[in-house]
Amino acid sequence: MTTYHAKRDHLWFLRNRTYTVFVARELTSVFVAWTIVYLMLVIDAGGPPSFAGEPWMIAINVVAFAATAFHAITFLNLAPKATVVRLDGWRVPAFMIQGGNHSAWLVVSGIVAFLVLKGV
Repeated sequence: MTTYHAKRDHLWFLRNRTYTVFVARELTSVFVAWTIVYLMLVIDAGGPPSFAGEPWMIAINVVAFAATAFHAITFLNLAPKATVVRLDGWRVPAFMIQGGNHSAWLVVSGIVAFLVLKGV
């Protein structure tokens, strides 16, 4: 008697666009972690590390920036589906929640950019 072994499709998420975006967003978490570590190095050193101007480091940071932006945008767009906000029985529309989230993101990003560029 032989045991049945189901064939595994390791690329199952490529068959549906929603799954592909979900998996891509989850994989961008690695770049989010890199961005945090790099910013901590910059803040700790009082400026960019010596290897910051290397072409490979610039390429990594450009990819990390794009991945982090994709991660943030898709995460903030999911907020209205995960959180229902009601004010006096009135449900706040999704675009208002997304708009508030994106506005807060821009403000915080501006503050972080100011602090990093100032060299705090």
